[in-house]
Amino acid sequence: MPHVVHRGQRIHYMVEGSGPLIVLQHGLFMDAASWKASGFTDALVVAGFQVACIDSLGHGLSDAPTDPALYVQAQRAGDIVAVIDDLGAARAHLIGYSMGAWMSVGMAKHHPGRLASLVVGGWDLVGGVPRMPGGKLTFDMFMAFARSVAPALTAWVTPQLEPGVRACFDNLSDLDGAADAVLNGGFPVLLWDGQGDPYHAPSQAFAAANGLPFLSVPGDHLGAILRPEAIEGVVGFLKAT
Repeated sequence: MPHVVHRGQRIHYMVEGSGPLIVLQHGLFMDAASWKASGFTDALVVAGFQVACIDSLGHGLSDAPTDPALYVQAQRAGDIVAVIDDLGAARAHLIGYSMGAWMSVGMAKHHPGRLASLVVGGWDLVGGVPRMPGGKLTFDMFMAFARSVAPALTAWVTPQLEPGVRACFDNLSDLDGAADAVLNGGFPVLLWDGQGDPYHAPSQAFAAANGLPFLSVPGDHLGAILRPEAIEGVVGFLKAT
């Protein structure tokens, strides 16, 4: 299986199809194969694109170091660039969902010239992770909730792998420069959220205030990525660019 080594870490990815390059970056607890399972990969290949799905650091077949410094946004945006370079492309369309959307914003901040377009799904550019009534949502609170509502999704997070997943979550608090990077990067942008997702309202408001297209689909945070309306909307946006 293809992989690239960036800053000493092995980053695994899957690639299918031919045509303009699209990179898909998954969310927390997911992996590169989840895009295939949701139908996104096949739909994009049929639409005439080369599709690369990346296993984030700490997930799937990529390395899972315990050092939190390896999970900062600039470093992980560099992982995406390394895959684009490995495939010999000057630029790529980039679709990021949830944590992957946060990573994609890192691309807009640090490597805007490598983006042909950007789709930010399941993420609030301004507010980030929703706050709890009592204050900040911590990783331990989030992990306990995720294990209770989606045990199959979190079963792979062993005690050995948890430090990497924790670092992924903790670094999501870095929102500096996100809005400016997305608005001023010089590439087409689509925001996308499920109607039952806490990110939907703030993301929709941000899109409306800044003249960006917004894709609203049925479903909550996990369900929105499985909706055929999401695939159709994203493919339509990419074809238009």
